[in-house]
Amino acid sequence: MTGRKMYMVPLLFIATVLAGMLSPMQSAVNGQVGAELGDGNASAVVSFGSGLVVMAIIILARSSTRRQFASIPAKIKANTIPWWSWLAGLCGAMVVFSEGASASVLGVATFQTTLICGMVISGLVCDRFGIGVDVKQPFNLPRVLGAILAVVATIMVVSPNWQAPSVIGMAVLPFLAGLLAGWQPAGNSAVARETGSMLVSITWNFIVGFTVLTVVLLVRIALGQVSFHMPSQWWMYLGGPLGLLSIALMGLLVRGLGLLLLGLASTAGQLIGSVLIDWLVPALGAQVYAITLIGTVVALVGAMIAAIPSAKAEQGPIETAESVQA
Repeated sequence: MTGRKMYMVPLLFIATVLAGMLSPMQSAVNGQVGAELGDGNASAVVSFGSGLVVMAIIILARSSTRRQFASIPAKIKANTIPWWSWLAGLCGAMVVFSEGASASVLGVATFQTTLICGMVISGLVCDRFGIGVDVKQPFNLPRVLGAILAVVATIMVVSPNWQAPSVIGMAVLPFLAGLLAGWQPAGNSAVARETGSMLVSITWNFIVGFTVLTVVLLVRIALGQVSFHMPSQWWMYLGGPLGLLSIALMGLLVRGLGLLLLGLASTAGQLIGSVLIDWLVPALGAQVYAITLIGTVVALVGAMIAAIPSAKAEQGPIETAESVQA
C-alpha cells in the first residue's frame, strides 16, 4: 500500500461514516411520513415513488441505459438468472414499510439497531450457504459470537419498552426486514450483471417495490381500510432520494476502502447517526436511554466480529458485483 493510499484510507473511512448517517435520516423522514399519514404502507409508497421519479430521470437521460432497461422483459423470459433475483426489490419494500410503520414509535436508534442486527444474522446465513457471495464462510466462533451479540443488542435497545407489548411488536418489523435484506444484494448484483448496468438494477428495484406497495395500498383503500393523502411538507418526499444518495456514495467509496471497511464504517455511521438524530431532534418524540447507547455499541461490536472472515472458506456458486440495497 502506497503512502498516499494509507493517508487516504482514514479520510475515506470518515466519509463512509458520514455517508452511513444518511440511512437513519431516511428512516426519520419515512417515520414522520408514516406518522402523518397514519399508515406504513402509504409512507412506503411515497418514499419509493420519489426515488423512482429520480431514477427514471437518470435512466431516460441516457440512450445506453434506456436500451438496457428495455431489454429486461426479454431477459426475464430467458431465465438465465434465478427468478427471485428480479424480486429483490421486495426486501427494500419491507425495509421502507417498516420505517413508515415503526420508526416514529421506536425511535431512529432502536429502529436502526434492530434492522442492523437482523442484517448481521442474515448475512452470516447467506455467507454460510453461498447466497450472493463468491466464497462461502463456514460458521466459526467469532461469527457466531457476532450473531449472539446482535441478538443481545436488539434485546437491549427494546428493553425500555418491555411494559408496552405493542411497541415490542413493532420492533419485530425492522428485525424481519433485516433478515430478508441479506439476499437483496445478491439479487441486485445478478440483475446488474444481466442488464449490464447497476443503475438499471436500482431502477428495477424501485419499480418492483413501488408496484407491490401501490397495489396493496389501492386494495386496502378500495376495502375502506385506509385513506390516503399526499404529505404536507416538502422534506417528507426526501426518503427515496436519501436512499439513492447513500447507494451512490457507497458505490464510490467501496473502491477505496473495500467491502469489509466499507461495511464497518457504514454500520458505525448508521448507529451513530441514529443516536444523534434521536438526541438532537426531540420533536421526533424519541427518548435516548443509556441502555440504547450501550445497545448500539454492542451492535457495532457484533457487526465487527461477524465481519471477520472464516479461516476455512470454500468457493460458492455465485460471483457478486457491487452490493446494492434500495
